[in-house]
Amino acid sequence: MRLHHLDAGPLRVPGASMVCRVLVIELPDRLVLVDSGFSAADVADPSRLGPSRWFLRPDLRIERTVRAQLAARGLDPETAGDVVLTHADVDHASGIRDFPAARIHLAAAEHRAWAARRTLLDRLRYRPHAFDGVRRLLLHEPGPGRWEGLDGVTDLGDVCPGMRLVPLPGHTDGHAGVVIDGRGGLRVIHTGDAAHSQLALTSGRTAADVRFRQALLAHDRAALTSTRRRLERLLARRPELRMVASHSTDDLRPGESLEA
Repeated sequence: MRLHHLDAGPLRVPGASMVCRVLVIELPDRLVLVDSGFSAADVADPSRLGPSRWFLRPDLRIERTVRAQLAARGLDPETAGDVVLTHADVDHASGIRDFPAARIHLAAAEHRAWAARRTLLDRLRYRPHAFDGVRRLLLHEPGPGRWEGLDGVTDLGDVCPGMRLVPLPGHTDGHAGVVIDGRGGLRVIHTGDAAHSQLALTSGRTAADVRFRQALLAHDRAALTSTRRRLERLLARRPELRMVASHSTDDLRPGESLEA
């Protein structure tokens, strides 16, 4: 198993330029994606992204799409059989359109939040057409499992050996993390937008502009704070755990690969 980090951005938000991480898990016979970036349709028509594009200001070029980057690395995009979404924000879920044959995995709570779009923030972050054309959408309720003190865990071992979906609410209502317990001993948790980086959690220091964006975009600030504290305790107990987050290069650089 090999893990690749692709940058489907950058995102040029006010005051910062951030990566837009997509994790690619290379198995012997297929690929699994964690998040999906933006699609070729978004490049052709940026208005599909709605008003949030003026905040995110993504680098919308066809060569930045995940499908194009896979091909450039010599990986066959047609073998991407599963896409596991941490949540349904446009910079995470829009790219699923480029993988119409893949199974799309999402926490059921996140799908309900996307469908309802009750608040102004929800209407800005979620696009009504996000799942148009998806043939196989698998919605996961919190599972009976427990992993390293985290509850509600769903086993996704049929997607990738050692993979689990872990509820990490706060940034969005149904936000989730993705755990990969590699057979080679590498243990990775992709925390999506639940925290800025492993360094921020272990050092207790987060830049003021990052804290501002986290608060601005949080569906539930109290839940986000609780999630972050649980991750801090997890990393304190398990320093060997490798955490990757969606918009920081502190933990994994663009183009870097890991053996698991």
